[in-house]
Amino acid sequence: MLAAAERAEFAFVRDNVEVTDSVLSKQMSALEQAGYVKVSKGFVGKRPRTWLSLTGNGRRRFTRHLNALREIAS
Repeated sequence: MLAAAERAEFAFVRDNVEVTDSVLSKQMSALEQAGYVKVSKGFVGKRPRTWLSLTGNGRRRFTRHLNALREIAS
């Protein structure tokens, strides 16, 4: 989901991949530690928001993974 956008709001990703807050948070923490995802926090008005985006390394790794899957499928 993050490969298709520059960044996505946490709630948008959670709702579209149909997982709970805690499941997505745990996965994003692991991907952030690996250097694949950047987690940014801020506010929209007075409401806190969290945005997720792929790092350059994360985008490269995702592309390589897709290419490997395409090779297997062909």
